[in-house]
Amino acid sequence: MTSGRAVAAQPRADRLTRSVERWLRAAGDARIGLGLLLLTGAVNGMAAFLPGGPALLDVWPYAVLLGLLALSGVAAVAVRAPTVWTEWRRPTPVQAAAGTLRLELPSTSLERSERVLGAAGYRTRSEVSGERWAVHGVRRGWSRFAGLMSHLAIVVVVLGAAIGSASGSEVVFSLLGGEQALLDAPRPGFASAVRLEELDAEFGPDSRPSRLDTTVTFLRGGSAVREAVLRVNEPGEFDGYLVHAWTYGPAVMLRVTTLGGSSLLDASVPLDGTRGGRAVGSAELPTAGVTLGLSLTDGATNELGVSVVGPDGLRDTARLVPGERARIGPVEVSLRGFDAWVTFVSRRDPGLLVLFGGAAALCVSLVLAFWMPRRRLTLRGTAASTQLLFRGERFDRPEAELARLRAEFGTSR
Repeated sequence: MTSGRAVAAQPRADRLTRSVERWLRAAGDARIGLGLLLLTGAVNGMAAFLPGGPALLDVWPYAVLLGLLALSGVAAVAVRAPTVWTEWRRPTPVQAAAGTLRLELPSTSLERSERVLGAAGYRTRSEVSGERWAVHGVRRGWSRFAGLMSHLAIVVVVLGAAIGSASGSEVVFSLLGGEQALLDAPRPGFASAVRLEELDAEFGPDSRPSRLDTTVTFLRGGSAVREAVLRVNEPGEFDGYLVHAWTYGPAVMLRVTTLGGSSLLDASVPLDGTRGGRAVGSAELPTAGVTLGLSLTDGATNELGVSVVGPDGLRDTARLVPGERARIGPVEVSLRGFDAWVTFVSRRDPGLLVLFGGAAALCVSLVLAFWMPRRRLTLRGTAASTQLLFRGERFDRPEAELARLRAEFGTSR
C-alpha cells in the first residue's frame, strides 16, 4: 500500500524539476548570454580607458557579473548538449517550416539514397512504412558541439580571470643603477630579485625617445642568474614574473661633505618629481640638519640648481654643472654627473595561461561552428517521387551543397 506522504511528495519533486529546467533554459538563453558578455566587455573597456578604471574590476558587483556569465555558459551547454547529441548520433526528421529548403528529385530507392548520402558524408537513419520510406541525415553534427564549446570557453576565460585576481600580484618599484629589489612582496623563502645595470636611451629631433633599452640582471638567492635587456612592449620573464620597465627619469650623482671634509652623502639622487615642467628631487642630510632641494634648471647644459633648506628656511642656493663643486650654506656639494632611475612593474598572474587557453578555445570553436556548419536533411520517397527537405544554420548558404546532392541523385546508379 502506498503511503499518502509518498504520493504527496512526488508532485513537489516534479515541480522542483520543472522549476530547475525553466531556470536553466532562461540562464542558457543566447540573448541572456550575449547581454552579459556585452556588459562585461563594456565594464572592462571602461576599466581600460577611464582614469581610476581598474578599481571597477575590484568590486563585488563585477565578481557577481563574471559569475552570472559563467553560469549562463554552463546552463547553455547543459540545456542543449542532450539534444545536439541525439541529433548527431540519431538524426531526426526535418520538418517543412520557415528556413527549410525543398527539392524534388528523380525517383530513387531507399538503398541508393543511403549509399549516396553516406558517400556525401551524412550519418543516416532510415524509416519504412509500407511503400513509403524516409532517410534522415546529418552532416558535421559535431559542429554544434563546437559551438557549445564556445560557451565553456567563456567559462574558462572567466575562471582564468578569477584565478589571476585571487592569486596574482603586482609590485611597482624604482631603482637607480646598481640597486636591486625583490619581484614581489617580501616573504619567507622568496628570493627572486632584479638589479638595474643601465638605461640606454636615444631621442629623436622632437625630443621623444626612439629607443629605451633597460639592462637588468635577474637574481635568485642573491646570485646572478642571467642578464636581460627590457624594451618597450618586450618585458622580461623570470620565475613566473613578467617585469616591465614602466617609466624612467634623471638622477644626479652627488658628493656632499661638511666644511671640514666629513662625508655626508655620496650617491645618486633621483629627480623623481616635477615642478613647473622641471625635474626635481631632494635629499635629507640629518647629520647637518638640512635638506638639499634639487632642480634640473637647464636640460641642454645639464645645469642643476641646488638649494639648502634648514629648520629656519632657505639658507643658500647655487647652480652646478657636472664636474663643479661649490660651498652652499654649511655644506660643500660636488656634482659628479648624471644618472637615471627606472620604475619597474613586476606582475605575476597564474591565471594568464588559463585565460589565454580559454580565448584560444573560443576562437577555434567559433571558427569550426561558422566555417563548418551542421546540415540536416530528410529524403521522403515513394515509387513515384522523391522529395528532399534540407536545413542549414541561419548563417549558412547551402546552395552549393544542394547542387551537389542534385547532381549525385541525378547521375548515380
